[in-house]
Amino acid sequence: MECVVQGIIETQHVEALEILLQGLCGVRRENLRLHEICLKSGPNLGAVASEVRLICNLEQTEPTWTVRHIGGAMRGAGAEQISVLVRTMVESKASKNVLRLFYALGYKLDHELLRVGFAFHFQRGTQITVTVSSVNKMLQLHATDEAVPVTPGIQLVEVTAPATSENYTEVVAAVSSFCEYLAPLLHLSKPGISTGVVPTAAAAAASLMSDGEELSS
Repeated sequence: MECVVQGIIETQHVEALEILLQGLCGVRRENLRLHEICLKSGPNLGAVASEVRLICNLEQTEPTWTVRHIGGAMRGAGAEQISVLVRTMVESKASKNVLRLFYALGYKLDHELLRVGFAFHFQRGTQITVTVSSVNKMLQLHATDEAVPVTPGIQLVEVTAPATSENYTEVVAAVSSFCEYLAPLLHLSKPGISTGVVPTAAAAAASLMSDGEELSS
């Protein structure tokens, strides 16, 4: 399982967000250039549609593929009362022939994206990952060098943390607590719930940039 929230931030404020994250996490950022292929099952694989994502970080010296399957979200009154989405998720490493394998199984290409940005991985009550990236679409099949932004001037921020059925309440609390530190720059909510950009972002970003300049001088 995993706990996740998402939000958006204007590209002009991303540097300020990075300064804030660096201060909160105390770890180095990881550069990302993720080629993401989304596949959906065909009718021969059952009536209920299945979706898998094949992900490869092109920034790595030896890029490897990861298969990621996102299942259903937790439902019920308890799930509605929390601000973090809790969902099933299975992830595993795969060989470079994985796309051919899924095509043979009857999966079809739905879409592919290139996410360019950075991530921070750190421990704060639980293991948390913050990913900041611009989302780009491919105009031609697998043409990552020709990708163009889906939302120019806007970047996606995602906060995720692994969880189990036994500890998800503690993980939700840790994620919610951490997100409060980012509130001056962006709204974070369950995926699919659009909250827009934060009115205070420009002032908060200016303050962070000025603090960052003072620390570096």
